[in-house]
Amino acid sequence: MFVVSPATVWNPAALETRVVPRRFLGRTTLWPRRGAGARLWLRVIAEVEAVRYLAALSPFVVAAFVWRDSAIAIAQAPLAMFLVIWVVEMRLLRRPPRAIDLAEADRTLDLLAHRATAILRDIAAGREMRAGRLHLVVEQSELARIPPLTLVSLQVEGIEGTRPEVLALSPDERQRLRGLFDGGLTERRLHAANHATGQMLRDIAFDAAGVSAHARLAARLARGR
Repeated sequence: MFVVSPATVWNPAALETRVVPRRFLGRTTLWPRRGAGARLWLRVIAEVEAVRYLAALSPFVVAAFVWRDSAIAIAQAPLAMFLVIWVVEMRLLRRPPRAIDLAEADRTLDLLAHRATAILRDIAAGREMRAGRLHLVVEQSELARIPPLTLVSLQVEGIEGTRPEVLALSPDERQRLRGLFDGGLTERRLHAANHATGQMLRDIAFDAAGVSAHARLAARLARGR
C-alpha cells in the first residue's frame, strides 16, 4: 500500500490536478521517498511498462548470445516479440488467479466504503473542516499475478477559492489511512473485487459539512491530550 501525499513521493509536482479523483497509474509514475521499503520500490518499478517489456524479451537476448550465428534472425523477429509481450501482459499478468462473484465483490466494496467514510469523517473533524468534499481515492494496478499495487490518497474539492488537490497529510493521518486494510478487508480481496467489476479506481466522497458536533468535539479532545 502506497499512501500518496506530497511528503511521500519524490516528484510531488506529479500530484497536481484539476479534477477529482486524480488518476495516477498508467499516466505518471510516483516514486516513493526514501524509507518506503524495498518491496514497495520493486512493485513500483514493476509497474513501468518498459521494464516489463524488457523482462519479457530477455529470452530473445539470451538466445542471441547462445546461438550467435542466428543472432540477426532472432533480432529481426518483431512479430514473435510482439506475441510474447502480448501473452505476458494480457494472459499472464492481467488475468486474476482467482475469480470472485459479483455478490462477494459488492460486499467487499461496501466494507471499503464503510471504512473509508469513517476515516474521512475523522480527518475532516480533526482538520475542523466545515466546507468542501473530501475524497478517499483508492487506485489499484491491473496487474493481477503479482502483489497488488494500491495507491491511497486524500483529495479535496469544493472549497471556495482553491483548486482541487491531493492533500498533504500529517503522520497521524497517513497512519489512519494505513488502517484501511486489515482484518476482513485486504488489498488482495479488493483487487479481486475490482477485477470482477472491471473498475480499478474507487472514489469514496464525504461532505465536510456533514461532520457531527460529537465528532468535532471528540477530535478537539483528542488533540488536547
